[in-house]
Amino acid sequence: MGALCDDTPKPMLPIEGKPKLAYSIEMLPEEITEVILIVGYLKEKIMDFFGDSYKGRKIRYVVHDTIDGTGKVLYSAKDILEDRFLVTMGDDFYQKSDLEKLMHNELGVLALEMKDVSSMAVLEIDALGALEHILEAPHTSSSHLVNTGAYMLTKDFFHYPLVPKSPGSKEYGLPQTMMQMRDKKNIFVVRATDWFPLGDPQAYNKVEQRLQDFL
Repeated sequence: MGALCDDTPKPMLPIEGKPKLAYSIEMLPEEITEVILIVGYLKEKIMDFFGDSYKGRKIRYVVHDTIDGTGKVLYSAKDILEDRFLVTMGDDFYQKSDLEKLMHNELGVLALEMKDVSSMAVLEIDALGALEHILEAPHTSSSHLVNTGAYMLTKDFFHYPLVPKSPGSKEYGLPQTMMQMRDKKNIFVVRATDWFPLGDPQAYNKVEQRLQDFL
C-alpha cells in the first residue's frame, strides 16, 4: 500500500468512515462470538480502536511482529484457540454466507473461480471436491479455483511441522502446512460467490464501489 500505510496499518484504512477491519468483524457468521486479532505493525492503533469487544464480540490480541508467513502467524495464537476455528485475512472482503458454508466443514478452504489466475495461488481438487494440491504463482495448473485465504481448521493443525511457502523460503505458509492434515482427513474446497482482496492501492481505489456487494 506504500504511503497509505505510513502511519496506518492496512486493516485500519478507512472505508466510508470506518476501518476495514470493522467490516471484517461484522461480516463474520453469527456463531462466531470471539475474535482473535493477530497484530503487528502499528498494533496500538488496532487495539485502541477495538478494545476488548466490538459489536458484541469479545476481542483478544496476539502480537506477531515478524514477517515469516501465515503459518508462523497462526502458530503464534495456538495457545488461545479453541478446538475448531475460522481463519480469515484481515485485508479481504468475504461474503458472510460463504463463510457460513465454510464453517459446515471440519476442515475446509474457501475458493473463488476466476478467469485470470496467473498471479494467484490455485487449488486443485479430487472427484469428491476435496483439496488435492495448492500451487503458488507462477504455475501451469489448469485450475481456476483461487485460494481466498479463508480456512476452517482444528487444533490438529499444530501437530504438524511448519512448511515453507516455497522451497528455500523463510516464510512458512498456512496452506502448505495445512496440506499435511490430508494424511487423516479430507480438506473440502468450498466455492465462494464473491471475494475482494484489498491488496494494493488500485484495489483501495475501487473498494467503495465494491463495498455494497458485501453488506
